[in-house]
Amino acid sequence: MAFKKLAGQSLLVSSLLLAAAQAQAEKFELQLPSSAPEASYDGRLILILAADDSKEPRDQVSADFDAAQIFGINIDGMKRGKSAIIDGDILGFPARSLKEVPAGEYTVQAVLHKYDTFNLANGKTVKLPAARGAGQNWRKEPGNLVSKPFKVTFDPDSNKTIEVKLSEVNPAIEEPVDTEFIRHIKIRSELLSEFWGTDVYLRAHVLVPKDFDKHPEARFPLAIFHGHFPADFGGFSETPPDPDAECVYSKRFDLDCYNKVEAQEAYDLYQYWVSADAPRMLIAEIDHSNPYYDDSYAVNSANIGPYGDAITYELVPAIEKEFRGLGAGWARFLYGGSTGGWEALGVQVKYPDEYNGAFAACPDPIDFRQFMTVNLYEDDNAYYREGPFTRIDRPSHRNYLGHISRYMEMENRWELVLGDKTRSGQQWDVWEAVFSPNGPDGYPQRIWDKATGEIDKDVAQYWRENYDLRYIMERDWAELGPKLQGKIHIYTGDMDNYYLNNAVYLTEDFLEKADPPYEGVVDYGDRAEHCWNGDHENPNAVSRLRYNTFYVPRILERIEETAPEGADLTSWKYK
Repeated sequence: MAFKKLAGQSLLVSSLLLAAAQAQAEKFELQLPSSAPEASYDGRLILILAADDSKEPRDQVSADFDAAQIFGINIDGMKRGKSAIIDGDILGFPARSLKEVPAGEYTVQAVLHKYDTFNLANGKTVKLPAARGAGQNWRKEPGNLVSKPFKVTFDPDSNKTIEVKLSEVNPAIEEPVDTEFIRHIKIRSELLSEFWGTDVYLRAHVLVPKDFDKHPEARFPLAIFHGHFPADFGGFSETPPDPDAECVYSKRFDLDCYNKVEAQEAYDLYQYWVSADAPRMLIAEIDHSNPYYDDSYAVNSANIGPYGDAITYELVPAIEKEFRGLGAGWARFLYGGSTGGWEALGVQVKYPDEYNGAFAACPDPIDFRQFMTVNLYEDDNAYYREGPFTRIDRPSHRNYLGHISRYMEMENRWELVLGDKTRSGQQWDVWEAVFSPNGPDGYPQRIWDKATGEIDKDVAQYWRENYDLRYIMERDWAELGPKLQGKIHIYTGDMDNYYLNNAVYLTEDFLEKADPPYEGVVDYGDRAEHCWNGDHENPNAVSRLRYNTFYVPRILERIEETAPEGADLTSWKYK
């Protein structure tokens, strides 16, 4: 009996020692320097472990299964010189915890994505990353603290602590400079400043026509080229490509020297723009980056603010005043791809009299019955489909052959690691920030539980009534139809990587039977991936670089067809 008792005690002691060892598994101590510019910080600490040392770990972070490993924790009022711990209990991606990270050598880096405090007009207070010039890129945002990369030998079964010192500060970003063809405008938005409780600015990078300054009498049509955050007007260069430039491979298109293709297309746009046959008009790219994302989706939102009104009624008139726009709805157009495609169609639907056409390429979901691969109104879970005996994951990314590379749960967990409360600055979170009602805590209400995927049907109904573009058009077509005739043009590849063609199919079903007829275009690219724009002659790798030259001639045709009697169709047609 005594022996049995001793053996039982030995087993108990062994179990306790094993539990203690697991509790003391290897961890990371992230330290703010005593020399940090600010006395204390709020924000998200992001730890990165990379198996590849060819570039900095922060530049290897993505939602892919083979990306760098990340972990994230919030800090609130953390003082300079203090530290925080990331251990085996912290959620990660792709591995869920440090306990699941294989032993081996890794390059380590940490970033503090700092938050500011906003006292909103609705009386609520939130902490969010202010837009500071990098388009909500946490890797580059000025003022963020960063550690220098270093190598470690990691063992999940060890009990040592690895120190990571965030000794560097991201520098400020220089303002773009005016040139002969690219001009810039920045305005303080009264509407947005009131919403956010602080000064908020809107910017635009405007491509002006040849000899703009030599023709002060001319007034011009305006096209808004919607899309993600632009540091400046993109894809336009007065300098020929450098034949000696080092080649850069494009993983997306599996093309070597794709940087040279981009450089040539940018120079070709310049040559077209200064030719005798080029249109004399204004093209603007808008910087409406905000605390939730690199742009606002250009519509009014309970969480992001009245960006739709601010852009349409404050920024667009300011552009037209500064650069001699014609200043009328018949002479304003919208186009863009992906996010920009949704924005082009969304703004046209929300402001039907203020714009004369939308060219929406590969738009983000425009019918929420196919929100990528989820029916928000009928499905119970965004991550899985369930049968009586098993469940299968919902995909979120594929190639043109249908091979799946990412799943819904993967992408959403990746975002949750980067930031809670819809603060990741990534795609699923921005849809939530734009489309959701404001929650009791001041942050967006979740469309689904980020951990489980369970859909909130009340929030889904709010989305439908306010942002489901197909539903809104069908619901209000008696009023909208006459205003939108000839203005809706939608293009998508039938193998869009993000399944965006599914929502276009459903939208086309409505448009084809709409009364009065919509008199527009819905077109599909055979086996074309994201982001096909209607060009049947060239592959995506090329056509995506030709939005301006591809759409501008069609814009001019509609101007001439729909201009009211007495409209100025001559002053801007100089050679």
